[in-house]
Amino acid sequence: MSEPLYSIDILRLATCAATFPRLDRPAVTVDRRSSTCGGRITVDMRLDTQGRVAAYGHEVRACALGQAAATLLARHILGLGSNELSSASDDLARWLARADAAQPEWPGIELLERARAYPARHGAVRLAFEAAAEAAARAAA
Repeated sequence: MSEPLYSIDILRLATCAATFPRLDRPAVTVDRRSSTCGGRITVDMRLDTQGRVAAYGHEVRACALGQAAATLLARHILGLGSNELSSASDDLARWLARADAAQPEWPGIELLERARAYPARHGAVRLAFEAAAEAAARAAA
């Protein structure tokens, strides 16, 4: 019998997505929608004077995988710059798409391992990382 896609760890992470509410006065807001699953995220961000994430909030309307990935992102995004977020997003996309790809260096990402076998869910998993990378790039510009 195979392991379920939505493990208890994924469901726990998903319930934490709401603990990172949208910001009152963001420097930038990015809305993204996954074309594969219809999941949506709105990301709010402010950078500090060194171009690193100083404040982050989101609203996630996605499946449990999308919510779990958004929680993992939100827990570890503060202090990162645009290049780091872009690399993290690229590494995640590569890991999901290629069986031989190295696991990204992001705390807790191993909890999303099962999603690799479900290409239709990759868009939901990538959603928060892509939106955050875009927001950081726009805020830094």
